[in-house]
Amino acid sequence: MGCCTGRCSLVCLCALQLLSALERQIFDFLGFQWAPILGNFLHIIVVILGLFGTIQYRPRYIMVYTVWTALWVTWNVFIICFYLEVGGLSKDTDLMTFNISVHRSWWREHGPGCVRRVLPPSAHGMMDDYTYVSVTGCVVDFQYLEVIHSAVQILLSLVGFVYACYVISISMEEEDTCRNK
Repeated sequence: MGCCTGRCSLVCLCALQLLSALERQIFDFLGFQWAPILGNFLHIIVVILGLFGTIQYRPRYIMVYTVWTALWVTWNVFIICFYLEVGGLSKDTDLMTFNISVHRSWWREHGPGCVRRVLPPSAHGMMDDYTYVSVTGCVVDFQYLEVIHSAVQILLSLVGFVYACYVISISMEEEDTCRNK
């Protein structure tokens, strides 16, 4: 019964990671953030693989999940550095959209308490079809919301890493005892 608690905890944690990743995926789609969309998609696939491995007693699948959590933590640390503009990174670049559009984080204009005001294009027509959007009154700036999302992902991944290592070690011990009999 003691072995089940680690597995059950990992299943619950994977479910939380799926919910968190799906929520993040939705808002990244709304903001046309293509790099995070791709990362979230891969994350969802690997978490499902880890969930399957945990339920079906497949330690190799859990190992893939464990390696992915390390990569996922690295990606989320990069996102935190990007939005906090650490090390020469700038949140105003088109890096998250692969330089194919001028879209930014959905939270930039739709954060909690934000009042969005669309201004008409300039008289010179320099802005073509783009209109300037003025955003005021945000309770929390968008970059901090993105940092919070990444911090939650890091926390869930680190706890998932620990539980995955525990479940793998329990699975390996069970295999060793079965081989010795």
